[in-house]
Amino acid sequence: MPAQPPPMPVTLSADTLAPFRRGTLYNSPFAAHDRGCAVDLYPGDESGDTRRPNPEDGPRIDAPSPVAGEVVETRTVRAPSQPYAADEDHLILVDTGKRVARMLHVEPTVSAGDQVTVGDSLGRLVRAGFFAPWVANHLHLGFRDYGANHHRAAGSLPLELDPELAVEALPWDGTGTVVTAGDTYAVLDRPAHPAPGERFAGLAATDADGEPLGVLDGGLPHYDCGGLLRRRDATEAVAHGDADVFLCGERIGRADGRDVTWTGLTVLANGEPVRGIALALAHDSAGAKLVGEGIDLPVGTEVTVEIAPRER
Repeated sequence: MPAQPPPMPVTLSADTLAPFRRGTLYNSPFAAHDRGCAVDLYPGDESGDTRRPNPEDGPRIDAPSPVAGEVVETRTVRAPSQPYAADEDHLILVDTGKRVARMLHVEPTVSAGDQVTVGDSLGRLVRAGFFAPWVANHLHLGFRDYGANHHRAAGSLPLELDPELAVEALPWDGTGTVVTAGDTYAVLDRPAHPAPGERFAGLAATDADGEPLGVLDGGLPHYDCGGLLRRRDATEAVAHGDADVFLCGERIGRADGRDVTWTGLTVLANGEPVRGIALALAHDSAGAKLVGEGIDLPVGTEVTVEIAPRER
């Protein structure tokens, strides 16, 4: 039998991303993301990460719909048991007229037959046991063709950013002051977002000469694979071929197209190892986010981040 052509990617438009403060295609350990086949969308800031399994104990954060269409199904599913999360999660399926949007981590206030437009509330974000403890509450979005299995975790279509979407790669020297902190994360004030609310930006990956290649995405190095969201004016060789990828002057991995395989790395904050750096597209605040268990970096702390080869 002839080989089947790869599935056509779904384009993430500016309208889809506009209701959200951050988005990431790679910052997840789960197969559903499968190297950019799903996107996690964050409408709130880090303070929405309440560490409380009972939704009634925390602030209500509504989940705006990233798509328009007809709700075809909602269902409750079991989630891994975690002390900081609810035991149940929820699935919402919306027929967009071209394919089915599959969304998770929202306790729905919509039901089958309802019509939604972009920005309409789907319900309340829930803290699910699928999250690592440093992950803030968010909406997970993927797309399936009509004949596909809409309930299994893996199998969503690949995603790509609209080429007209303005995304700015921000250089970073590894320094900053902690502006938001919790037991498992610390967010720095640098790099500063150049135009909050007007366009997306993220930490710049560079080549060996310090020239920007694009925006980094993913968990460095605590998840298996990261992403390099390319600049539109990148050279053809860099945009589609292999390239060594650097951050803060250290080689962090090798890009194969959009996918980045991390090298063996350790991330240090003021000389102490942390789990890693959470990388995402940011719409209003682009400061680096350090993550890990037991981070002791209170608000106001001046931080210098170093990236070093992991000791064998």
